[in-house]
Amino acid sequence: MASGGKRRRAGLAIGIIAAVVLAGGTAASVAWANRPAEAPTPRAGSGVLARPLTPVQRLIAETGDPLACAVTFVGEGAPVDPMLQRQDALYRGLPILERPGQVFAGWYSSAADAAAYTVANRVNGADPVVCVDQRIELYAAWKTPEENVAENAQIPILMYHQFTSDPEGESGWLRGNYAYIGDFDAQMEHIATTGFYLPTWDELSAFIDGRLFLPAHSVIITDDDADQTWFDLAVPVIDRLGLLSTSFMITSARQDPAPSEYVLRRSHTHDMHQAGENGKGRMVNWSADEIAADLNTSAEILGVREVIAYPYGHYNDTAKQGVAQAGFEMARTIEPGTVSIGTDKLALPVVRIDYGMGLDALIKRIG
Repeated sequence: MASGGKRRRAGLAIGIIAAVVLAGGTAASVAWANRPAEAPTPRAGSGVLARPLTPVQRLIAETGDPLACAVTFVGEGAPVDPMLQRQDALYRGLPILERPGQVFAGWYSSAADAAAYTVANRVNGADPVVCVDQRIELYAAWKTPEENVAENAQIPILMYHQFTSDPEGESGWLRGNYAYIGDFDAQMEHIATTGFYLPTWDELSAFIDGRLFLPAHSVIITDDDADQTWFDLAVPVIDRLGLLSTSFMITSARQDPAPSEYVLRRSHTHDMHQAGENGKGRMVNWSADEIAADLNTSAEILGVREVIAYPYGHYNDTAKQGVAQAGFEMARTIEPGTVSIGTDKLALPVVRIDYGMGLDALIKRIG
């Protein structure tokens, strides 16, 4: 009897323990089922967590422009931030670097080209922007001041005026004021195919200061007055060959938009291409304030300052003062010569091209 009572109490105790365990397990199961959901562990490429955009990605994303191109600069002294350019235009505003004891030698399309100073692959504002996936890298190169001087670059600024399609020339036209378009075509073809470098005006300024290395085989192409024959005959040649050129416009006479992406519009003054009381140009008859006011008008129309061409080539110290007062850094004369390190920026000389000067004559002057 007693032993039977012990067995029943033992069985009851086991049942109670089992019930407690079972109940505890059920509660735990309910608690597990009702636990707060945890965020999944992100996996590479899963897109669960967005990575921060790089400066290049951010620059492109902010524009929303499919033609935008982010330029990254590589090399000693290179800017950290990328620069935005457009793939339907030429490069604009590429930085000209400065470092103590060195001379900047330009931007190149690869590290190997930068190391070799490959002129054909040096990139500047004469080149169209070409990108892959809206990105491009440009590589900096440097020279020593001694190497820069040793190059002994003498940069010719070619000066053209009007053009004719008649190989026999034009009666009544000043030979010094026009060229046969066949000669111009041959001359431009020579420049385009023999490795000439085409500096921008800001590069020329830095070269004069001794801050930028320019290869000796460089040339700048300009036209005075923006005559209709420039538009009709010369610009198609410039455009076909992709040669950077400058059209010095008298803005009181015409204000046409640039006829090609390769043509820069620069000032030939607004209304100073006229003779003053002494028969010489207004540039040497007006005060510095009057000159500056005229050039300010021209700059506002063209949307740029930088360089002017003196009308008739006339200038004096007052003219130079007015040019500087208006915020222009350089001025081109009609005096013969080439530009070298240290040239007076407000008295840039030229290589004048006139009727009868064929390709051989050009080669004798510029190589």
